[in-house]
Amino acid sequence: MAISAADFAFICQLVQDRAAIILDDNKQYFVESRIMPLLDELDFENISELISKCRADATGVMKQKVTEAITIHETSFFRDLHPFKALKDVIVPQLMQKRGTAGKSLNIWCGACSSGQEPYTIAIMLRENFPELRDWSIRFIATDISQKILDRAKLGVYSQLEINRGLPAPLLLKYFEKHGLEWQVKADIRSRIEFRQLNLVETWPPLPKMDIIFLRNVLIYFGVPTKRAILGNIRQLMRPDAYLFLGAAEMPMSVDNAYERVDIPRAGCYKLRNQ
Repeated sequence: MAISAADFAFICQLVQDRAAIILDDNKQYFVESRIMPLLDELDFENISELISKCRADATGVMKQKVTEAITIHETSFFRDLHPFKALKDVIVPQLMQKRGTAGKSLNIWCGACSSGQEPYTIAIMLRENFPELRDWSIRFIATDISQKILDRAKLGVYSQLEINRGLPAPLLLKYFEKHGLEWQVKADIRSRIEFRQLNLVETWPPLPKMDIIFLRNVLIYFGVPTKRAILGNIRQLMRPDAYLFLGAAEMPMSVDNAYERVDIPRAGCYKLRNQ
């Protein structure tokens, strides 16, 4: 069932063309593990047959399925914890103080949100710690390249294993409902988030100016020109005093010196310079 060198090269080029993600030569096992579920879903006997169909795909549907399978990223509730602590202890209180006399509004964007754990974590954190925000106008947008994973995120249904990865029991009981062996985010939290499809390397749809942006553990998959283009687009979206959260290994200053780190340990938080 191992992927052939030719099929691996085809997938690498496909993913680079469609999502600007660069796969190293040692990613064969990773690609195999992501492709395998498609065999059952689409009723193929082996990877070679699936890739052959993908090569001949004139509609783009099969190519999109393969691209989405490769680009769905790992996620969990309260992943890494420190960014959410920074949000609760520093960032949201600062923004509330600034915005409290200027319209009482906040715009939040989670890019590459995958199956939704990160935006739901933020929504729950805001509800749990800032009851005064109930009277504010909050627009919360979460995006991903994959419509399939967005459909799942909208439902907000998670297995016990996914729930066990990072979600404190008191928050589970307060903000989720049990359905059989799965848990669903309650409707009043789900309704707070707009889930929309967005490919970071294509033309972006209109988005409002943002106060808080999460784009964690995404830039590491791109080459420098793509990183620079994405950070440039983000810069245009940020209000002058907005905050950008990136992954621990992602430092925008190496490709775009318009950013500087916010002095909050291990938060991966950045702002625009000279603001």
